[in-house]
Amino acid sequence: MDRSTKNIGFKRNIRLAWLDAAATAVSETADPMEVRARLDPVVGEEIASVENRRKAIDILVNIWLKTGPLAPGLHEEAVARFAAAANPADRLWLHYGLTLLYYPFFRDAVATIGQLARFGDAVTSGMVKGRLVAGRGQLGSLDKAAERVVFSLRDWGILVPTEQRSAYRPADPPLPASDTALEAWLLACGLRAHPAEELPFADLVRLPELFPFGFALDLNQLRRSPYVEIQRQGSGWDVVRLKEWDRSEIPS
Repeated sequence: MDRSTKNIGFKRNIRLAWLDAAATAVSETADPMEVRARLDPVVGEEIASVENRRKAIDILVNIWLKTGPLAPGLHEEAVARFAAAANPADRLWLHYGLTLLYYPFFRDAVATIGQLARFGDAVTSGMVKGRLVAGRGQLGSLDKAAERVVFSLRDWGILVPTEQRSAYRPADPPLPASDTALEAWLLACGLRAHPAEELPFADLVRLPELFPFGFALDLNQLRRSPYVEIQRQGSGWDVVRLKEWDRSEIPS
């Protein structure tokens, strides 16, 4: 399977309720056929086309099942956390982190949105497409895929409408986590999905692709994460890198 930066992949609108259903199914079975069978009627409530329904289910399975071989520890914690989550808002951190892991295009799109939002202006699909085309080139499915990401973020409550037609802004305030360990988990997902192998702590917590979330953890709390190691460099920067860095591909 091609997970290069040229691959789009995220080609359907994805509802938050579908992600919840996928996570619930994966917490109960690791059988891909069983997961698909459980998701079919859920997605079928909105998508009548067999082919379009299959494409949406593919994305859900990729996010909640196929991230297992890519990042076993992060995936295992996500499944356990979802099953035990007392705060439903924490589940969005898990959905988002696993989507970052599997879909480079999603990471590029949300990073673009995060960068645009820092200027305080409303964000439109056209603005996102323009930035993505500049970085990736004009791919045939890019326009629609960018629209799919924006739609999905709206459905997840991450983007909210503005007075300007078809323009959105990030929900405010950023979504907090119930505990700093969940914050550390998402930071590890962000670092795993990032092209760089290491980032200064100050840059990591401000990654534009993590714009929907509010981070309260400090460096000492991040040190407790089983996924990362922190080194003080000569310049005085505290640099974060993943333990046992692995860029292996997900099996097809």
